[in-house]
Amino acid sequence: MPNSISTTSNTQTTTSSTPATFKAGDSVLCPSLSSNPFVLINAPYCKRDDLALEYEGSYFYYDAQGYFVPASDKVTNDYQPSLFHDTPANRQAIATLYSGNQSSQRTVIDTTEADDKEVILMSAFDLSDIVCDIESAATVISDIGKLLALIHYEKIDTSTAISMARLTHDTTVTWDDLLQRQVSSIKETLAMTGYGKEGK
Repeated sequence: MPNSISTTSNTQTTTSSTPATFKAGDSVLCPSLSSNPFVLINAPYCKRDDLALEYEGSYFYYDAQGYFVPASDKVTNDYQPSLFHDTPANRQAIATLYSGNQSSQRTVIDTTEADDKEVILMSAFDLSDIVCDIESAATVISDIGKLLALIHYEKIDTSTAISMARLTHDTTVTWDDLLQRQVSSIKETLAMTGYGKEGK
């Protein structure tokens, strides 16, 4: 996660004795993603209590103090907040950041092997979003398995089984669409690599 910047806003500063807090509906700035403002929402997936913002089709999660929370975790691992209230002072500070050199703030974690001939740089945010989707899909599959077991062992009556099957169908259709879009996005990236060329 890139380091966040310090600001001179009255609502959030590095020297403020009272940390800034956030809630759904707040207009915020997240300089690690964009210079444009975002509107916070309640996290839509993963059965989380965190806040979220949407950027380029992906959700990113934060706690009430504006700290980034990876999709695979329940608590933050950051040491600085990533969100700032959308104020004139903070907008000016972030505009200054974006007019400077971004490369000095980027941390690259290399998990490739020495014999890898082709690699892809992926945002940690994109990877966390993929993990979130996989975890959620796994939970749905597990729930379907439990439902099928109940039906198999005749633990629920026929009318209840029919209702649950209808709900299960709607859920699987929704998750199939979500995962197919995720796969399509990944394939678009792979198309630029040797794997994409081999598939032609």
